[in-house]
Amino acid sequence: MSSLTTIGFDADDTLWENEQFFRLSEKHFEALLAPHTDATDLSDRLLEVERRNLDLYGFGIKGFTLSLLETALEVTDGKIPSSVLNEILAAGREMLRHPIETLPHVQDTLEQLADRYRLVLITKGDLFDQERKLAQSGLGDFFDAVEIVSNKDRATYERIFNRHGDGPERSMMIGNSLKSDVVPAIQAGGWGVYVPHGLTWVLEHVDAPVAEPRFREIENLGALAPLLAEIA
Repeated sequence: MSSLTTIGFDADDTLWENEQFFRLSEKHFEALLAPHTDATDLSDRLLEVERRNLDLYGFGIKGFTLSLLETALEVTDGKIPSSVLNEILAAGREMLRHPIETLPHVQDTLEQLADRYRLVLITKGDLFDQERKLAQSGLGDFFDAVEIVSNKDRATYERIFNRHGDGPERSMMIGNSLKSDVVPAIQAGGWGVYVPHGLTWVLEHVDAPVAEPRFREIENLGALAPLLAEIA
């Protein structure tokens, strides 16, 4: 552990709130469509549309908004009023303008670690929106590098930790998604630290790799520095 030199951090729902705004928009979407469809499975229908659109639109608010529009057209057989489609678009724009809300212990933890490790922000999603959120968060100066990627898998972490660190074996990834942040980082040879968030998108759910010696789980980022001291 003494050879650890590089720590990667996820952004959405690890450094700042994100998923809650998607959930609120989904509730608003259901209310907008209620007068125009008798479908009782709107959440499931939306999830299926999002799933099949991931390869086309990727992750983020813009792809989510397109999936809302597509779902609205599907469940109403194209009869949804244009005024409702405009409201859905407006909801997407509002999400893109929403102020950033950093999570507890983020600032203090980054301050503690910035002089001891190379810190890399590794986030997936829309380039423009992720850059906006990082700028508004005021956290950018803590990071030695920022990588905004379309997906997170083993090859992603191998590439990033070789580029910005001393390889995956001397690196650690911190995040709220087991599927995107923890499991592939461990597969690449690094450490994976899971920081659960109360809201995690269902498509990010996988089983925790509890048998892996380089897997850890902490309650919040305030426990990261003590964890590093404990396993050093």
